[in-house]
Amino acid sequence: MALWRSTFIVSAMTMLSRVLGLVRDMVLMNVFGAGKDFDTFVVAFRIPNFFRRLFAEGAFSQAFIPVLTEYKTTKLHAEVQILISRVFGCLLSVMSVLTLFCMIIAPAILYVYAPGFHDDPAKFDLAVDLFRLTIPYLMFMSLTAFASSILNSYGSFSTPAFAPVLLNVAMIAGALWLTPFMAKPIMALGWAVVIAGILQLALQIPELWRKKLLIPPKVDFKHEGVERILKLMLPALFGVSVTQINLLLNTIWASFMQDGSVSWLYSAERMTELPLGLIGVAIGTVILPSLSARKAEDDQTKFKAMLDWAARVIVMVGVPASIALFMLSTPIIQALFQHGAFDVRDTEMTALALQCMSGGVLAFMLIKVFAPGFYAIQDTKTPVRVGLMAVAANAIINVVLIAFFRFIGWEEQHMALAIASSGSALVNAGMLYFYLHQRDIFRFGPHWKKLFVQFTIANIAMIAALAYALTWYNGELSQWLRIVEVLALCVIGVLAYLVGLLITGFRPRDLRHG
Repeated sequence: MALWRSTFIVSAMTMLSRVLGLVRDMVLMNVFGAGKDFDTFVVAFRIPNFFRRLFAEGAFSQAFIPVLTEYKTTKLHAEVQILISRVFGCLLSVMSVLTLFCMIIAPAILYVYAPGFHDDPAKFDLAVDLFRLTIPYLMFMSLTAFASSILNSYGSFSTPAFAPVLLNVAMIAGALWLTPFMAKPIMALGWAVVIAGILQLALQIPELWRKKLLIPPKVDFKHEGVERILKLMLPALFGVSVTQINLLLNTIWASFMQDGSVSWLYSAERMTELPLGLIGVAIGTVILPSLSARKAEDDQTKFKAMLDWAARVIVMVGVPASIALFMLSTPIIQALFQHGAFDVRDTEMTALALQCMSGGVLAFMLIKVFAPGFYAIQDTKTPVRVGLMAVAANAIINVVLIAFFRFIGWEEQHMALAIASSGSALVNAGMLYFYLHQRDIFRFGPHWKKLFVQFTIANIAMIAALAYALTWYNGELSQWLRIVEVLALCVIGVLAYLVGLLITGFRPRDLRHG
């Protein structure tokens, strides 16, 4: 029950953040459209976002939480406080230097990250300005991730899970109220990002203070715990950030494609993040501290049971989410974004990207469960090995499909990038499971045969219901009525899926942990 309760808290906060995120994207697309300026912002902001997930929420959290949990389980509270102080000092010093360095060499970074922009000096200069403005977000969010990791390790999930809401609120406010005061309207989003970083960090401080975990920083790279974290973190830098590396590579490709390609991919990616954030990230966040505690206690039975429970929940939600995103791609994009500067062609291009990305939704979600299985036992090398395979798959699929699309004269080359993302995720999840199975860390046991049958029948019921309901869909209505239509389609799909599960004999108790 504790895992379910924690997962529900994180999922509820994530739901709030994702709903506000959709509102945010609707506002941004309405104000800026899928054109040059928004392409530039997406590229400029994706770089600090990439580093944030690479250093902070990615490698750092995956290395820090197992070590902190071990300290909390086996050592005195005073020793835990010393560890937090030393990690705080080292993280702050490294992030400060990195942020300053990135601001100085911003043009070089943009030249590598978005080489296609260099042919348009105005676009390139704007990207450099936006990057320099938003890069401090990296430092604020690194410290936020540090604070969130501490709170998560002590069983507090609500405050860290709520923090992303502030980014959405700040960006909505920036687009609606700050834009008119800017010589370059898109710069309002850059200021909104920096303000959001400060607010998200400030939100964590009161709870850390109450738990007596707000410790002054002290730099000590020789501390035993810091050395272990660094040792775990170096390979994890790559292993936990394969998705972000693939997005970086895809952005490089997209910068050479027609205007709007970056924005179309961004909008489609945002839709796939909804189920990923609600369930995948929520469960991944909750189980890592728990798995680390079971490892510290050397309880293999509970360790495997926890992974099995997480995989059941992921498969139950991930498969129908993937199918629904494919079937409802055009209605979803029409309802949310087709308004103002975002036109019919933008809807068509984004829907194509979403259909291609939907195939990887389940894999993206499973990665959030399978990877912590290795990090909890402080094995960061295996995810690196798998990550190399995934990045290679992404690169090969991109090269082959882009060449093929150009050969046959297709303008929709951004589809190749979306397909490559899904293919890379499938390779990543598949190989992670292979190594979990090989080392007897986790296996789909005999009870999964019945679950697979039940899930298959329920998904067929959902497909039939959605196919019939789509015959009544009218995309010519006003935006708010289209949103109501899409919500109705989602309700029909969920009800059909649940009825299918009940008919096959599936019951809520089948998802009980352990």
